[in-house]
Amino acid sequence: MKYVFSFLLLVLSLGLSGQKTFNKASDSDPKAKKILDALKKEYNGYKSMEVVFELVLELKGQPTETQKGKLIQQGKKYQVSIADQEIYCDGKAVWLYLKSNKEVQINDFEEGPGADVMSPAEMLRLYESGQYAYAITGNAIENGTNVTQIEFKPLDKNSEYSKIRLSVSEKNNKASSIKVFSKDGSRYTLVVKSIVPNKTYASDVFVFNAKKHPGVHIEDLRID
Repeated sequence: MKYVFSFLLLVLSLGLSGQKTFNKASDSDPKAKKILDALKKEYNGYKSMEVVFELVLELKGQPTETQKGKLIQQGKKYQVSIADQEIYCDGKAVWLYLKSNKEVQINDFEEGPGADVMSPAEMLRLYESGQYAYAITGNAIENGTNVTQIEFKPLDKNSEYSKIRLSVSEKNNKASSIKVFSKDGSRYTLVVKSIVPNKTYASDVFVFNAKKHPGVHIEDLRID
């Protein structure tokens, strides 16, 4: 499941365009930081968020595939629905439901960059970690919207990605899309269709209910 949500991880590599050499976090573009600071401040102010998105998968040697999905995030709890899979997390355990296999895998919740899913707010915190360099690389029009493009690279040369491009709407200063460039030639693009903040969700929204899915095989991989 982690490859599906690579767009939420700012694990980047290689260089950014332009004449400047990016070898350390302090080389980052201060104008880009101003935009990222504003995004982080807004997302941090949300008590919850519901994100409707499209994920475009361009895998090497395969036809392009577009998947529609939805992420609900409330603190450490989340629910993700995309294609043939659903993920539930109540802040303690994570349920991965593979619909076609009628199988559920349960794992312990792991907080931070190693987790399967990160909210936009958690994603943006990574740019302050000192492990990445970033800069504004230009402007473009995406889906009829003028956007500013910010590209990132990790300072770790062993990253599996070549770069990530974050597009921010110039109209409302919100994330419009995130494109991950993998070193193997694959591309993953998240297109944000809508974000609805501060809704209230019942706790059972973030827990897989086996009673609603009779016949599902459950494999509990948690460490006691």
